Amino acid sequence: MSNDLSKKILWVDDEVELLKSQILFLEQKGYLVETASNGDDALEMLRSAPVDLVLLDEQMPGKRGIETFTEIRKILPDVPVVMVTKSEEEHLMDMAIGQRVDDYIVKPVNPNQVLSVCKRLLEGSRIRHQRTAQDFVSRFRELEDRRSGLFTWRDWAETYTELILWESRLAETGEQGLAGLLNELKHQWRRDFSIYVTNNYLEWPGATQGKRPSLSVDVVRQFLLPMIAESEAVIFIIVDCLRMDQWFHLAPLISELFDIRRETYFSILPTATPYARNALFSGLFPQEIIDRFPEYWQVGSDDEGSLNLYELELFEAQLERLGVDVKAPPRYEKVFTKEEGARLVKKIPSLMQRGITAMVFNFIDILTHGRSESEILLEIAPNEQAYRELILSWFRHSSLYGVLQEAARCGVPVVLTSDHGSVHCTRPVTVYAKRDASTNLRYKFGDNISSEEPVTFMVRDARRAKLPYLGLNVHYMFALEDYYFVYPTKLREYQSRYYGSFLHGGVSPEEMILPVAIMTPK
Repeated sequence: MSNDLSKKILWVDDEVELLKSQILFLEQKGYLVETASNGDDALEMLRSAPVDLVLLDEQMPGKRGIETFTEIRKILPDVPVVMVTKSEEEHLMDMAIGQRVDDYIVKPVNPNQVLSVCKRLLEGSRIRHQRTAQDFVSRFRELEDRRSGLFTWRDWAETYTELILWESRLAETGEQGLAGLLNELKHQWRRDFSIYVTNNYLEWPGATQGKRPSLSVDVVRQFLLPMIAESEAVIFIIVDCLRMDQWFHLAPLISELFDIRRETYFSILPTATPYARNALFSGLFPQEIIDRFPEYWQVGSDDEGSLNLYELELFEAQLERLGVDVKAPPRYEKVFTKEEGARLVKKIPSLMQRGITAMVFNFIDILTHGRSESEILLEIAPNEQAYRELILSWFRHSSLYGVLQEAARCGVPVVLTSDHGSVHCTRPVTVYAKRDASTNLRYKFGDNISSEEPVTFMVRDARRAKLPYLGLNVHYMFALEDYYFVYPTKLREYQSRYYGSFLHGGVSPEEMILPVAIMTPK
């Protein structure tokens, strides 16, 4: 045993005299091994001197192993317990697993088998953390070198995904130094990604798919349409403001219900609900929506309340344009509150009988906006890791999870995605604009807006970006990386107020590179 010589094991077996060679082997590996020949003696020993692990014989005279295990849990709720038995009967294994025994060994036991179980339960976390740190250090230089060689959107999507998976793994190890190294690498990548987008984005709206990334306008046709063709009933879920790293945090729970194929797409600009979600439902860029459906867009507004009123109508029009022959009109549900979610879960069986149901869940977006105004939420989720944990906690008890559970139970496939993400903003940039400029902190449009610092993406030709044309001198400006806009008046007040907020609308991988989960019930 390489680093920890103090781990104490209690081996409980009525034939403990026959285990001397096994015990000696464990002691040679650095473990301290104590023995007891029956359950009552073992419990008495544990009351006076706790141990790190218990090896527990199942078939003993008097108090049997399962009974002893129940008593051990009352004394030491968290100590790992390994059941050792002569029987290979399946019902005993089921009983042990059901009682939350940590592992199960069938006699005759092999010394290396016992050692392996002990190492996994007592040292597994440390060994995994060491290996993660070693793997990251060796991979870090490769990731740095790869920056200069990236040239396709697939490279950006794949590497961004790898970075956030490393972030999650390093968070588990508690390696603050390596986490800081990764954070610096993420800053560099965010900067490089912003350059990539500013150099290429204006080509994307006019390009055919294959010559550009899949965008918001492609999601229904590319990912939902094949599922509609294969299934009588399909659920299409948009989780407003769900980021890729947050998706990976939720995915283990969802994978218990569904077989999942994950794809990636890029949000259009602005990465904000009125633009990105309308593009997703309609399959059209904002100016195209205005050209075809002028009654659905209040020109000059960036207010979700006025611009996202016609998502169902836009969705129906897109499905008709794609030639989808549905026996019943698509249904649409938007969830803002807990009560709305509870009612939706109850409706699921009837909604799932046939056809297409689109659902929008707004909680994460509400949380994102609310966090900027709430000292309590800032205290609970001061950083990205804590924010992911908060979202996971919500999801476990959410109507979204309830919907997914019902869909899996009814055998209905699901396509789940996000309309845009958010970025943790820590750097202000001063902008100059007239009073009629839009108010968003990550994007603005207005008459002759400007910034003195080169950390924005200025779009002077709205038509080229297929953004709403608002006049010859009205330009769009997007914040890059983790910058947020402040005005020169009340500068310090707004710098302080929005520092550390999760914002969206601009150019960053967190806002633009998004998951699409194609999910088939298990």
